[in-house]
Amino acid sequence: MPIKTNDPSKKSWISVDSNSDFPIQNIPFGVFLTRDDIITIGTRIGNYAIDLGALHQLGYFDGIPLTDDIFLQDSLNDFISDGKKTWRLVRNRISEIFDINNSALQNNEEHKKIVLFTMEEVEMQLPVLIGDYTDFYSSKEHATNVGTMFRDPANALMPNWLHIPVGYHGRSSTIIPSGTPVHRPNGQTLPKGAETPVFGPSRLVDFELETAFITTDANVLGEPIPIEEAEDYIFGMVVFNDWSARDIQKWEYVPLGPFLAKNFASSISPWIVTLDALEPYRTESPVQEPTPLPYLQQKGSKSFDINLEVDITPENGEPTTVSKSNFKYMYWTMAQQLTHHTINGCKVNSGDMMGSGTISGPTPDSYGSMLELSWQGTKPVPLANGETRKFIEDNDTVTLRGFCIKDGVRIGFGEVSTKLLPAVTIK
Repeated sequence: MPIKTNDPSKKSWISVDSNSDFPIQNIPFGVFLTRDDIITIGTRIGNYAIDLGALHQLGYFDGIPLTDDIFLQDSLNDFISDGKKTWRLVRNRISEIFDINNSALQNNEEHKKIVLFTMEEVEMQLPVLIGDYTDFYSSKEHATNVGTMFRDPANALMPNWLHIPVGYHGRSSTIIPSGTPVHRPNGQTLPKGAETPVFGPSRLVDFELETAFITTDANVLGEPIPIEEAEDYIFGMVVFNDWSARDIQKWEYVPLGPFLAKNFASSISPWIVTLDALEPYRTESPVQEPTPLPYLQQKGSKSFDINLEVDITPENGEPTTVSKSNFKYMYWTMAQQLTHHTINGCKVNSGDMMGSGTISGPTPDSYGSMLELSWQGTKPVPLANGETRKFIEDNDTVTLRGFCIKDGVRIGFGEVSTKLLPAVTIK
């Protein structure tokens, strides 16, 4: 089935700014609260949110096998469960409805009042009910930087790193949408030179520049997903800030890895951009040496040219872009991550989320965390207002963005923006 939405010449009758992440070629999916306090599933073109539940009730999806309530829910899980064929049919139909040459909805003022909302009229929600969340560690540059800081620089990568997509299971209950503030976490740390730990607010709160992908129902218990089929079970991607407390993590991570330093909050962009929308932006992945074991070997272009940026905005200050990276630097691909995740028979469900791990590039301005940008606090990062940062301070806002540009068409994820609030006082 062709992906009609990706035609770079396609135009919408909804006005779209040239710098918008959401032209008609995108058609992402999300969940929002309308001006009438109704939660619905929708999409976005330009600065307009589109109520897919209302469109369905008005008959615009006739001929596509959808249940009556598929878009009248507070999460995308059931729609995602319908599979790739349905996702493509719906995106193609939406692009037809909003094509500049289609007058059916364009000239129906009554229907437009029901279906269209400006972004100022809606409140974005978490798009999926995330049952399970796994975070990978798949940027070679990031892993090398961290290994250089904390271990022997000559052996920065652990022996298994070049053979498997390393990951750990995170906490889905604290994944939040953009705009939800986060409190500085409390926990145990071991101050430098001390022999016993102390309790209190983390002093080294950090962002992690990541993306994440959302899966559909992929397999039954005991059944691995072959590498050549893995992408068929990936619905789409979001931009992801996996907050970290570096001092808490340093004390707790041996022997079982991240725990409280990572599970206090993780922020995602609210629109899920489908793999179909990203198809024109495919690019080559880094060469993998040594060659992975056969079950992880891929053919073709399996990465995507997604520009990534991070801003820090202090309270009452202006934003400073502190990092510019790209998803194409990822050593392990999404298909390899999903295949490895299920090679032991692990079951994957609709709405599960898999984080990429921090995405760092080859140059210091492309590092994906303050740990790297400030090199453990030894090189403070300058801000536009004259201040500097070693890590994130109270009332700073961290904003991540992701977008692709090719053939004059820009599609993106919008942003995930989160303010860090002071720690909650523990009596």
